[in-house]
Amino acid sequence: MAYHPLNFHSPIFKRTRTHAATLLCIASLGSALAQNTTPEITITSPSPQQVSGFGDVPLAKAPFSAINIDNQTLRDLGATRISDALRLDASVTDSYNSPAYWDMLSVRGYTLDNRYNYRREGLPISAETMIPMENKERIELLKGTSGIQAGTSSPGGLANFVVKRAPTGNDETIRAVTAIYGNGKSSSIALDLGGRFGESKEFGYRFNTAYEDLNPYIKNTQGHRKLVALAMDWRMTADSKLEFELEKSEREQIGVNGYSLLENPNNPARMPSLPGTVNGTQNLTRQAWSVPGVFAATTGSIRFKQNLGNGWRWTTQYGAQRLRSDDRLSFAFGATLPNGTWLGDRFAKDGSFDLYDYRSDNERRLTDTLQTSIDGSLVIAGFKHQLMLSAMRSRQLDRLEPTQLYSYAGTSTGFGGAVPAQVLNQTYYNTNRSEYSNELSATDGIELSARTKAWAGLRFTRSDRSTVSLDPSNPNPVNQQTEFNTPWIALSHEYDAGSTVYASYGEGVELFAAPNNANYTNAGKFLGAQRSKQVEVGLKGKTGQHLSWNAAVFHIDRPLAYDYAYARVVDGKQTHDGLDAGLQWTQQQWLVSGQAQWLHARISGTTVDTTLNGTQPLNVPAITLRALAQYRWAEVPGLRTSLRLNHEGERRVLEDGSINLPAWTTLDFAAHYDTRIQGTRAEWTLGIDNLTDQHYWRESPKQFGHYYLYPGAPRTARISVRTSF
Repeated sequence: MAYHPLNFHSPIFKRTRTHAATLLCIASLGSALAQNTTPEITITSPSPQQVSGFGDVPLAKAPFSAINIDNQTLRDLGATRISDALRLDASVTDSYNSPAYWDMLSVRGYTLDNRYNYRREGLPISAETMIPMENKERIELLKGTSGIQAGTSSPGGLANFVVKRAPTGNDETIRAVTAIYGNGKSSSIALDLGGRFGESKEFGYRFNTAYEDLNPYIKNTQGHRKLVALAMDWRMTADSKLEFELEKSEREQIGVNGYSLLENPNNPARMPSLPGTVNGTQNLTRQAWSVPGVFAATTGSIRFKQNLGNGWRWTTQYGAQRLRSDDRLSFAFGATLPNGTWLGDRFAKDGSFDLYDYRSDNERRLTDTLQTSIDGSLVIAGFKHQLMLSAMRSRQLDRLEPTQLYSYAGTSTGFGGAVPAQVLNQTYYNTNRSEYSNELSATDGIELSARTKAWAGLRFTRSDRSTVSLDPSNPNPVNQQTEFNTPWIALSHEYDAGSTVYASYGEGVELFAAPNNANYTNAGKFLGAQRSKQVEVGLKGKTGQHLSWNAAVFHIDRPLAYDYAYARVVDGKQTHDGLDAGLQWTQQQWLVSGQAQWLHARISGTTVDTTLNGTQPLNVPAITLRALAQYRWAEVPGLRTSLRLNHEGERRVLEDGSINLPAWTTLDFAAHYDTRIQGTRAEWTLGIDNLTDQHYWRESPKQFGHYYLYPGAPRTARISVRTSF
C-alpha cells in the first residue's frame, strides 16, 4: 500500500505472538469439552423490565424484543459507559459516537434521541452527559417503537438504567473494592458497600464511589472522572416502602475529533476518496491551547410503594436531573485549498483541514418528573386483566449562556499539525428551550386462555414547547402545543412450555427540532410532531434444557429529517425492514451464544432533495453479528475464558453509494478467575480487545453537512481485580 498520512501501524506486541496465543487458547478449549460445571447466562435475564410498562411480565413471555444486561456481564466487559454494554447486542451500532463525548447509539438502524430515549429507574433523563456505570445493577433495552412507554421517543429503542440497591436479606452485606488498569494507561478504583440496619433491619443502603484517571489509548486525551452514589430504602410497614437513589458524577477530558474523506482532484466529478485505515491512537486536532470538556451531573429519585391488597399496588415517584456541561472541542471541519476554494464536507488531499475552537460553557439541562401509577389484576366478563394506569408530569429545560464560541483557528498542516493560538472573537447566539408534558397511560394484559394473551396500551401526551433566541435584538420566541395518542397492541401465545409466539403493532411520536448550531438558518426551531409506526412478529423459547433462541421480524416507518441548504428539514420517510435472531447453547462447561441482525433500510418520498429517493441511509450496516464462546475450566476451578466476535457489514458513506466502509470483524479475549485469599473473594479479569489488532473504520456518520470517519480501537488490554469481604 502506498504511503499516506492515514496509513500507519503501531502494534502493542507482535502479531505472531497474538496468533500463537489464540491458537493455544482454542486448542486448550477443545481438549476440555467433556468437563462438568454449572452453565452461566450472561445477557438474557428472567427479570422483567421496569421500562416495559407491563409490570412483572418475564421477558421470555413478553410480546416485544428486549434484553437485560446484568451486573456480572458489565463487570466482565469492564464497561464504563452504556455503549460498552449495548454493543453486545446485534441491533445496536455506533452513531457519531466519539470516544470522549456522550454516547450516541443506533438501534435497529435509528439513532436514539439523547433527550427522550433514556430512562433511569423508569423515569425520563437526558443522556446529553457521560453516565457512569459503577452504581448500575443492569441495563435494560427495549427494541423498536416505544410510544406506549414514552410520550416522545425515536423508534429505535428505549434504554433504562437500573441502579444498585440495598441487599434484601437482613444479614446480607456487600463490601467490594474494584481496581482496573487499561485500556491504555487509564486506572480506576471503585468501592461498593451495602447492608441493612435498624432494630428490625428496616433500613437498607447501597453506597458506590469511583475515581478514574483517564489516559486512554488515544494520545493527548487525558482527563479524569469521579462518582459518588447512594441508594437507600425504608421498610415502613409490611405493605409500605420508601426508596431513594442519588448520584453525583463528573467527567473532564480532552475531546476527540473524527477523521474525514479526502479531496480527490484526479476524479473528474471531484468526488472525495476514502483514506486508508489508521490505528486510532492519534488525537489529530489536539493543540497546545485545547481545553477539556466537562460533564457534571446530579441525578436523584424518590419513590413510595404501597400494597393496597388483593394484588393491587400504588407507586408514586419523583425524579430530578441537573446537568452542567462545558462542551469544548478543537474541531476539524472542512478544508481551505491553496486556490481559496473551501470544501465543507471533507479534508484536503494531503490530510490538512480547517481548525476551529468550539466552546459552549455552562450549558445547563434540567429534567423533573412526577409520576403516580396503580397496577393490579381483576376479572371482567370472565377474563383476567392485568392493568396499569399512570399519570406523569415532566419538564425539560435547556439554559445556555448567551453565546457560544466557534472561532476559526487556522489550517492544520497535516494530521496533528500545530496551529497558532487564535483570537477568540467569533461568537454566536444560543437558543434556550423549554418543554412541559402531561402524560396519561393505560396498559392491559388480557388472559384469553391459559396460553393466549392479548395486550393493549394507549398513552395520551400533551406537550408545550417553546424556544427563545438569546440575541437581544431578535429573541424570536416560538411556542408549540401538541396533543397526540400513541397506541400499542399485541397478541401472544405460549405454544410450548417456555416458548412464545407474538405479533404486535405500535406507534411513537418524535418532536423534531433543528440543532442549536449557528450554521443552520433554522437553528433551534421546531419541526413538528412526527409519527413512526412498527409491526413486529416474533418467536422466543427453549429447545430442551440447553438451547434457547429468539427471532423477530419487524417493519418500521419513520419520517425522515435531514440537512439541506443549511437547514434541517423533515421530508419523506425512512423505512427499515429487518430480522433480529439469536440463540444460546449451554452444555456442561460451555456457553455459546450468537445474535445477528439483517436490515434493509431505504429512503423514499422526498420532495426537497429528490436524489435521496431509493437510497440507503448513511452509516447503517445491513448485517451485524455478535457472538460469544465461553468455557469454564474444571482443571482450574474458578477459571473461565471467552472469545467474543463482533462483525458489522458494509455501510454507506456517500448518499449515492460510490463510497462504502468495508465490513469489519474483531475478536475480544477475556480470562476471569475467581478465588479466595484468606477468606476474601478475589475476582480477576484480563481482557484483550481487538485481539488480532485489526485496523478499520468503525463508523461513518454525517453531521452538519460533513462526512466523518471514526477508526476502530487498536488492540488494547486491561486487567482488573474485585475483592469482596
